[in-house]
Amino acid sequence: MSTTAATSLANRPSLRPGRVTDADRVFSLLKQLASSYAPDRAAFDESFAFLVANDGTSLLLVAEDSAGYVLGYALTTITPLLHTNGRSAQLQELVVDDAHRGTGIGTALLEELERHCRATGVKQLTVASRRSADFYER
Repeated sequence: MSTTAATSLANRPSLRPGRVTDADRVFSLLKQLASSYAPDRAAFDESFAFLVANDGTSLLLVAEDSAGYVLGYALTTITPLLHTNGRSAQLQELVVDDAHRGTGIGTALLEELERHCRATGVKQLTVASRRSADFYER
């Protein structure tokens, strides 16, 4: 099996929970996601601060390169539901920088999210696949 520089283990991003210091880069990535509206920075800052506080109702994961540059993020909300007999997670946003799409970063973020859900007893993980069904089918 051959590998390319873009997908080799040496070039795999590291994954971690988002931090307050990631706000500028995540906002930049959000603008790549937003095709039908313009993200409002003040509203973003308020929501971002809440999300990185990590109170157990959400998980914001970021993927960064070896220099610490954020290449993508995944935002998931987590809540108890009655019909799942426990907590359920919903992937709300998954964004990889345009220049790094197709290199496995989105897959790595999703796999880490799945691992986190299993480790924390989440009973169900759902994704909205209307715009990205091909990605999830892979």
